[in-house]
Amino acid sequence: MSRAWIICKKTFSISLVFNALLTIACCVGIIAGFFFYFPDWKPFSPYLLDGNVFWFVIAAAVINVFPSALLGRKLHTGRFLFHHYFYGFLVLVFAGVYVLLFSPVPLHVLFFVNNTSPEVNVGRFFLLGGFALLLDDLPDVSKRVEASLNWLKGKVVDKAKRFIVVAQAVTGAFSLYVFAAVSVGMLYEPHWVTVANILLVATTLITGVTSFIFVKRKVWHNIAPKSP
Repeated sequence: MSRAWIICKKTFSISLVFNALLTIACCVGIIAGFFFYFPDWKPFSPYLLDGNVFWFVIAAAVINVFPSALLGRKLHTGRFLFHHYFYGFLVLVFAGVYVLLFSPVPLHVLFFVNNTSPEVNVGRFFLLGGFALLLDDLPDVSKRVEASLNWLKGKVVDKAKRFIVVAQAVTGAFSLYVFAAVSVGMLYEPHWVTVANILLVATTLITGVTSFIFVKRKVWHNIAPKSP
């Protein structure tokens, strides 16, 4: 039972990383929409004041990636034949090949176009899943990567942790604002109730709540680099 519980917690950690990446993907698609494709579009207006709010949501997701992955790093789940990052690479390779062969959208713009066909969404899902597995186990890729992450971790602990904590709280609040604005908009604009918008609402809610949980638990204050 204890091992099953550890595996569940590890899965939860990877799920948080996946949610952060999914949040970034959703926001990037919207930002690309009103910056490049539809210059006059004001996303979710009048319930959302400005589309540039999504930059703050992206920042919240990026800040959440490291502590989310750190939850899984503290657990010893063992490994099945290979490290998790190996399976992440495999998923990325097969997902990339799938997109090249079957998706109507080129790989390099997959997350920047407004296309919700099943082929595109399947490609997006598995690419994000591969990245989540890779990021969760990134320090094991090589000693050089681990040393670089420890160096970065030390810099954050020594100089920037207070700023990051404040930024996490502020960007988390913006994430909850987006969640509330889009949710209210969906109540009054029935045509807004789409799979993409429901996914956006769910991911921004999880990102916002997770941000405040990390702030409350002082996760960044407790992060310390490993000794060489």
